[in-house]
Amino acid sequence: MNSYEAGLALLEQAKRRLETSKRETLEGSPAYAVRSAQECVELSLKAALRLLGVEYPKKHDVSRVLLLFKDRFPEWFNVDLFAIKSRELAEKREPAMYGDELRGPDELFTREDAERALSDAEEIYRACRRLFDSYGRGGSRR
Repeated sequence: MNSYEAGLALLEQAKRRLETSKRETLEGSPAYAVRSAQECVELSLKAALRLLGVEYPKKHDVSRVLLLFKDRFPEWFNVDLFAIKSRELAEKREPAMYGDELRGPDELFTREDAERALSDAEEIYRACRRLFDSYGRGGSRR
């Protein structure tokens, strides 16, 4: 399996997390929606790094590696913003799964939190999908 195929497999998993986040935002658990959005962002960005031949860390937040290899991405791929969003969502992952000492996960997150996380995940997923499409067509990365 080459880098393109491996990355595409990760991107497919990201799409599934995005679909889960959408469903949970509309009718389910806001905490699960946030967590699924975080997983979508993580998998999307790892797919993009894999596509570009960068070994990503086995951590939930890939912002440091993303910034380190910023020059490998096309100009339209907003690395700085995506790094911030990756970091912010990674910080919410654990409370979205376990809650805190006083409250359960769904008491910590609102539907608005879920909608914001979903919006971020959709933006990053679309950018990563575009990156793959530009490589798949043999087109320029710029």
